[in-house]
Formats: sequence, structure tokens, C-alpha cells
Amino acid sequence: MADENKIKIDVEDGAEEAPSQPVETHEMTEEEMIEAAKRAGAEAAEAELAAEAKQAPQQDIIDLEARAVEAETRLEEAEKAAADANDRLLRLQADWENYRRRTAAERLAERERAAEGLVEKLLPVIDDLERAIGHASSSENAELAQFVEGVAAVHAKLVSVLEKEGVEVIDPAGQPFDPLAHQAVGREENAAAYDETVAQVYLKGYRMGGKVIRSAMVTVTYGGPKRPAEDSEASE
Repeated sequence: MADENKIKIDVEDGAEEAPSQPVETHEMTEEEMIEAAKRAGAEAAEAELAAEAKQAPQQDIIDLEARAVEAETRLEEAEKAAADANDRLLRLQADWENYRRRTAAERLAERERAAEGLVEKLLPVIDDLERAIGHASSSENAELAQFVEGVAAVHAKLVSVLEKEGVEVIDPAGQPFDPLAHQAVGREENAAAYDETVAQVYLKGYRMGGKVIRSAMVTVTYGGPKRPAEDSEASE
């Protein structure tokens, strides 16, 4: 039985086998066979680990390249998102600036309309004061003259307040007729005055912020010489 468990193997004697020398044989026991199998397994494991070790750096490089490509893609997406957000911000800023300017212009226009409406309501009061001053100034009554002075002072103060608010009085007596600011209510023949000259002002006009809120009611001369072009341009 023990002879059946024994096997013959060739034993190398030196680095190279000499073909001229006889091959020695040795029978291995079961324990030796187990040890030989363990060594073979250990050698195979070491070889496999060495192969994996050689492949590991290359796999790491591949993984790193893949992660680099993924990171670059994410960076491009982040840059695009940032650019889109910046564009939206610029559009919002432009919209806000336009809205701010528009609302400011609307508020200014509302204030101008409100002030213009108030001035238009005050103009008849000023007209009445001027008529009262003109009518009473021809009287020789001393007490009435003092009263007229007080009314004239109130009138002057009221006109001064309006002038500070941008209201300009249109009193064009002796000036060239301007159909944009004057309303002709009559004509007077006067050969000594230039043609189309304001002769009398029945009712003063008023201008506010460059806009005529009431035209002056005037009479206009005719029959005189034409006004020189230089004077017309200077008046304009």
C-alpha cells in the first residue's frame, strides 16, 4: 500500500541538465506532495498578484482620465449655467433701470400736470386782481390808492411764487405776433408799426416748463412795413 502511494519524479541537479548524465529519480511522500502543492499555489498567487499590480497603475490612469473628462464636462456645464445666470441678471438690471426711468418720468409728468392744473385754476384769480388794480389805480381817492397798493403787493407775491415754480408770464406788447403763444382777438391799422406786431394785450398768457398753458389774447397791427428778417429771427 505504501509502495502504491509513492511516485517517481525527476530531480534537477544544477541549473542545466546534462544529457550525458543519468536522471536521478526520487519518490515523494504524501506530505511532500502537499508541500509541493502549497508552494505551487503560493507561486501562482504571487504571479497573479504581480500581474494585477502591473495592471493597477494602468487602470488607475484610465479611471483618472475618466474622472478628468467627467470633471471637465461638469465645469463646462457650470460655466454655461453661470453665463446664463449672468445674462438673466443683466436683463433684469436693464429691465429695472428702464422701469425706474419710466416710473420717474411718469411721476414727474404727474407732478407737472398737477402743478399745471393748479396754475390754471389760479390764473382767473390773477386776472381779477389785475383788473381790480387797473380799475382802482385811476381813482384819486387816497384810501383807495392805499388799498390798491396792498392788492398790488399780493398780486406781485403770487406771481413771484408762480415764477419760482417755473411759470412764465407772456406779456407780448410791442413784440412780433407769435401764433403759437398769442391769440389774436382783433386787428389795428398802424402804418408806423411793423406789420403783425402786438398792439394791445387784453389778457396775459402764461407758459410753464416750456409749454404754453394759456395763450395771450392780443390785437395785431397791419398796414405797416414788413419786419426785417433779422428782427424776426432775433424775436424767435
